[in-house]
Amino acid sequence: MIKHIVMWKLKNPNDAAAFKARLDTCQGLVPGMRQFEVAVRTPGLEANCDVVLCSAFDDEAALKAYLEHPTHVEVSGFLGSLREARSVLDYATP
Repeated sequence: MIKHIVMWKLKNPNDAAAFKARLDTCQGLVPGMRQFEVAVRTPGLEANCDVVLCSAFDDEAALKAYLEHPTHVEVSGFLGSLREARSVLDYATP
């Protein structure tokens, strides 16, 4: 299994709910997507980002299919204009 974790710091943190809603449209885009959870910063809890995606895929091929899917490409392009910074970590699990 491949975990795909992405965190965003937004130019305007007030855009977090709209950012999440747009990213949620990518859920279930490809076979082999096992997990897709988008969350926004919770007031009062520690955070150095505004939005996080925790997702999991059967294998690298499924992750690649997701990253190249036309809907993901379109959403990613739009969301890129709202972000100040992006961090990503992809890793394999047993």
